[in-house]
Amino acid sequence: MTDKELFDELSYDRKNVYENITDEEKQAMFDLCDEYRVFLDEGKTERECVEKALEMAISNGFRNLDDVNELKAGDKVYRINRNKNIFLAVIGSEDIEKGINLVGAHIDSPRLDLKQNPLYESTGMALLKTHYYGGIKKYHWPAIPLAMHGVVITKDGNSVKINIGEKDNDPVFCITDLLPHLAKDQMVKKMTEGIEGESLNILIGGMPVGDSDVKEKVKFSILKLLNAKYNMTERDFLSAEIEIVPAFKARNVGLDESFIGAYGQDDRVCAFTTLKGIFDVKAPKRTAAAILVDKEEIGSTGNTGMLSAFFGMTVAEIIEKINGSCSMTSYNKVISNSACLSSDVGAAVDPNYEYVSEKKNASFAGCGMVLMKYTGARGKSESSDASAEFVYQIGKILDDDGVIWQTSELGKVDQGGGGTIAQYVANLNMDVIDCGVPVLSMHSPFEVTAKSDIYMAYRSYLAFYNNR
Repeated sequence: MTDKELFDELSYDRKNVYENITDEEKQAMFDLCDEYRVFLDEGKTERECVEKALEMAISNGFRNLDDVNELKAGDKVYRINRNKNIFLAVIGSEDIEKGINLVGAHIDSPRLDLKQNPLYESTGMALLKTHYYGGIKKYHWPAIPLAMHGVVITKDGNSVKINIGEKDNDPVFCITDLLPHLAKDQMVKKMTEGIEGESLNILIGGMPVGDSDVKEKVKFSILKLLNAKYNMTERDFLSAEIEIVPAFKARNVGLDESFIGAYGQDDRVCAFTTLKGIFDVKAPKRTAAAILVDKEEIGSTGNTGMLSAFFGMTVAEIIEKINGSCSMTSYNKVISNSACLSSDVGAAVDPNYEYVSEKKNASFAGCGMVLMKYTGARGKSESSDASAEFVYQIGKILDDDGVIWQTSELGKVDQGGGGTIAQYVANLNMDVIDCGVPVLSMHSPFEVTAKSDIYMAYRSYLAFYNNR
């Protein structure tokens, strides 16, 4: 063996996916990503993601857990929580007390929410006031086409879905920006202060009602349109959940179409690949489970976040329907023996901003699924830190299945950082590690992912379900 051969054997270097897959795998990758782009376009909010996931689950033979009295190996069930979570499970042949294999992703994304009393008129225009959700760069949001998605409960108690701006003949909305000719004061501000949160107001109309003695004629015109189409009044905004998201569709990026650009890929790229993974599980030894949760971008709080009791309650009911009962001892055994992949995105090294990454410990677009032993900020605060044994186990599963993967931190040690649902799963006394797809322009209205990494994420989750 030459020194070079020995060095190659002893050292580690990441692989480029395209250089290590067959033409057949490449075609499977493109087919998967074509389906993924449709998923992104049809699921721009957490409610829409759950609707899409439910449609996919039913077509793959999953039944509502509420309609099942007993569970046995091979059964496929789902449960929905408040239209913003979905839990899916394929019952394994092994005693459930030996644990389950769980993959968890989140389906909320940074966006603008309408305030409870949003509609007003100013300078002959009607606008909607917003409150941003999650970690956004506010300057990303003016001067791009925006769509309106959500649900309104009208005064008669009916629930009305809102989806405006996605069809080719729909109107879109926007936040206007200051022209550079008059932006002298704005341009000397810090980037964090150039656009203020209270300035993220949506232009919704400008045509007044003619021959009316109403003072706010443009606002009146908008209220009449909303009432005619949705039977809603201004008071109905008080209880509505309406989200403002980019209006453009998911697109292939690059002359070679090697990337996907779209809104909401954090973390719907992992949600989609998680779903595809559990749908392709055939006869797992350990029970395979997936959960898509809400509110990760604001701390996993509330009754639809990972901190909710929904996950534990559903697992307990599954145990009961397998074994006939569920004692605390049995539940504790299941949780303690379980393993979880916290399916969330990583930060790919950006060639325009390489200085924020320590490249030996960073993920690169095109080099496969990224495994993150820990996230957190600076001194690993707000992080789950996977054990050496668990990292080895997951790495071996991926290697044995031919998955191409890499490892990463979230930027340089003192640069910043972030968290995922992993810490909350770990708090239950479960082994967990973060893994997912590297993303460019994360938390922007147009995030970018490599198709090769999407494919390897799907392969990773399927291997985890089948082989652990």
